[in-house]
Amino acid sequence: MDAKQLRLALTLRIFSDEEKCFGPGLALLLERVDQLQSLRQATLSMEMAYSKAWRVLKAAERGLGFPLLESTTGGKGGGGATLTPEGRRFLQSYRRFEQAVRDYADEVFLEIMGG
Repeated sequence: MDAKQLRLALTLRIFSDEEKCFGPGLALLLERVDQLQSLRQATLSMEMAYSKAWRVLKAAERGLGFPLLESTTGGKGGGGATLTPEGRRFLQSYRRFEQAVRDYADEVFLEIMGG
């Protein structure tokens, strides 16, 4: 039998009490909102239902205790969404933590499981 190349795949999720409040999907959604300045456009780019995005965002905001997005409704100039300062800081911290954990886990995986 041929030897298989093993690899590690980690997914980091943050919980508040018993409710998941932040993970890679929401991080990607926030990055897309930041890039596109629109929750609707972000959901379209991810092929995610707009209603699901709102549910996930509201659950995260409840769990974290602060708003992640500021949004303006449409009208003559159109609507839009931006990350709150707290949301931006949390997203950046999450991505830094995620990378640090992956780097460490990759090192330990190779050490213990072999390459």
